[in-house]
Amino acid sequence: MGLMDGHALIERNATLLLVGSLLIVTIGGIVEIAPLFYLDNTIEKVEGMRPYSPLELAGRNVYVREGCYLCHSQMIRPFRDEVERYGHYSLAAESMYDHPFQWGSKRTGPDLARVGDRYSNEWHVQHLADPRSVVPESVMPSYAFLKDSPIEVKDFSTHLVANARVGVPYSDDMIASANADLRAQADPAADTSGVEARYLKAKLGDFDGNPQQVTEMDALVAYLQMLGTLVDFKNYDEAAGYR
Repeated sequence: MGLMDGHALIERNATLLLVGSLLIVTIGGIVEIAPLFYLDNTIEKVEGMRPYSPLELAGRNVYVREGCYLCHSQMIRPFRDEVERYGHYSLAAESMYDHPFQWGSKRTGPDLARVGDRYSNEWHVQHLADPRSVVPESVMPSYAFLKDSPIEVKDFSTHLVANARVGVPYSDDMIASANADLRAQADPAADTSGVEARYLKAKLGDFDGNPQQVTEMDALVAYLQMLGTLVDFKNYDEAAGYR
């Protein structure tokens, strides 16, 4: 029986075709899944990644609450056009502390995975308050109310505790200092040495133009300004990690 005859036999016999398909799928599944049982972590750790600071976490909460992921993704795919427009493609480690992650499923606006440091705080505040004043073709709604929404800091440590329970490495010191760190990061007159020691590369100072209070606008801008800034891709090598 030739190869083509055997192939025809399988195609014409529903039972043989079903058994053969199940066999191939089973073998393929075992080859893909079995190695994962021998790995402690499927996400390669990358130098520079850290948990969100309390202010950044508060901003991320606002970002999630307002549904920003519905129009903005945070995942740059490894395609030439995306890399040229947005920067280095996203690494799995960059989302390892996100619960839930903000990859998104469509883009009405640009990808925000590397938006940090691309614009000034003033630009972000103006864009969020009146999007068309800086991007005439924008269809984004106004979020000006965030400037008038102070963050109620009763016990923000509970947010860190909740994240720690799902694997985010917040230390006891980070949790105990959560309320003070949240206020200090947005206060240009505060002692920020503790924030800087606990959260490397954290952006500091007044974010919304009103240093008298910490608002949801402060928090959201602090979160946006951090995105994509933690990993130093100038020293990153895809094959060896860091060179």
